[in-house]
Amino acid sequence: MLFNRKKAAEKALKHIEVVAAIILDGNRILATQRGYGKWRGWWEFPGGKVQPGETHEEALVREIKEELDATIVIDRYHTTVDYDYPDTHLTMHCYLCHLPDGHYTLKEHADARWLTAGTITSVQWLPADKELVAELSANM
Repeated sequence: MLFNRKKAAEKALKHIEVVAAIILDGNRILATQRGYGKWRGWWEFPGGKVQPGETHEEALVREIKEELDATIVIDRYHTTVDYDYPDTHLTMHCYLCHLPDGHYTLKEHADARWLTAGTITSVQWLPADKELVAELSANM
């Protein structure tokens, strides 16, 4: 039994800290579809990793510029989601945002959709986003 505990301790999860933009347009939320990697085809809120020395807000503005070639306005902090994937612990800081000019261009994602309360569950969300999606849909 002691061996198993030691093995579990050695297999500590890698920690990743990310930011996510819940981009709103009236009663719609922008969802993006991953175009690469293990979770290719799954849907998420756009964003990405926080780099050393960046605030969460700076990281979010940078990531949205890189991923969507868009300028966002961060309206307010919404929540932080902690989720354990098989090999990674994810801490995701989520912010309510909007696109002041409404324009974006997909740079890394395969697709994007504006979803409403009636359609928000029509896509396959990443596991870490599912609880947040349920909360948002209940309040739309």
